Amino acid sequence: MGNAPERVIFTCGGTAGHVNPAVALAQLMIARKPDTEILFVGAERGLEKDLIPKAGFAFRTVHISSFHRSMKMAEIKHNLISVGNYLRAPREARRILREFRPQVVIGTGGYASFPMVKAAAKLGIPTAVHESNMVPGLTTRLLEPFADRIMVGFEECRGQYRHPDRVVVTGTPVRGDFFTRTKQQAREELGIRDERPLIVSFWGSLGAAGMNGEMATFLALEAAKEPFHHIHGAGGGYDALLRALKERGVDLKRHPSLEVRPYIYDMDRALRAADLVLCRAGASTISELTALGVPALIVPSPYVTNNHQEKNARVLERAGGACVLLEDEANGQVLFQRSCEILRDDARRFSMSAAMEKLGIPDAAERIYQTVLELL
Repeated sequence: MGNAPERVIFTCGGTAGHVNPAVALAQLMIARKPDTEILFVGAERGLEKDLIPKAGFAFRTVHISSFHRSMKMAEIKHNLISVGNYLRAPREARRILREFRPQVVIGTGGYASFPMVKAAAKLGIPTAVHESNMVPGLTTRLLEPFADRIMVGFEECRGQYRHPDRVVVTGTPVRGDFFTRTKQQAREELGIRDERPLIVSFWGSLGAAGMNGEMATFLALEAAKEPFHHIHGAGGGYDALLRALKERGVDLKRHPSLEVRPYIYDMDRALRAADLVLCRAGASTISELTALGVPALIVPSPYVTNNHQEKNARVLERAGGACVLLEDEANGQVLFQRSCEILRDDARRFSMSAAMEKLGIPDAAERIYQTVLELL
């Protein structure tokens, strides 16, 4: 086994599901070896340009962007820019590698991972790629021939790769702040003083408008008796949801157990306190649920590539850790009824929680860390 690296490049971006696992692993590396130099590399306009500096890490960019299938003039123009970026990014990647001189390069998804990991492999620098989703994304598929290790979330993922001998099942790391409090402490911090269960719900940005419409029905049904505490993150549909509730005669000021927020910024606290989560099946959300052992009622987004969210969700469903509804059957009435059924059945809720904990693969960051050390 090699010594701990002194200089590491993480390359990721596009979504929080790509960034958060990298940040969790970087935090572990700093905890083990405080003088470790870490550099994140992402896309010039990606979400990572905001998330990574907020996490306290150095950040550089390469010019890389997606390709669109539409033949509209604006999309053709976008694709021409992407071709230019595709030709430009390798030079930028090599320059970053020469200047920073990393001992290992770790990609966790997103377009920016491709030029960085490929350039590192060609220069003989050890490389590893982590894929959070059940179905590998395009970037992971393109990098498989170059990466020394492919690290995946579940055993079922192994069969998706042409080189299973390079695949290591590690789980997906979750940031350490998710584990700094007990469930009871989280409930108290949220101001929950009675024994009623807590539902936490959020639908992300893709297709959230439609699901927020269903949550108006859900919340109106809850308002009749307030059988649960409920925190809902409405995202960009916050104002529209408040209007829909008003049309249904629901004034949230009169229902203190029901809370609608534009965004759940303290997700670590909310998920730790939750008895049931209603959500999509993005990789970041799945990793957090499984790590914490929180039962879930999942409505996969149908607006994603290769239907990977449903495939993520079905892994949890087969293990008994989640109930899955497709969006066309997940109206507000059905969601409310299913939630009541799960929360009333303590044995079922417990078995779902146990399944989530098993799927979470404890110490995923540690497993990835050890896998990286073996490359050095």
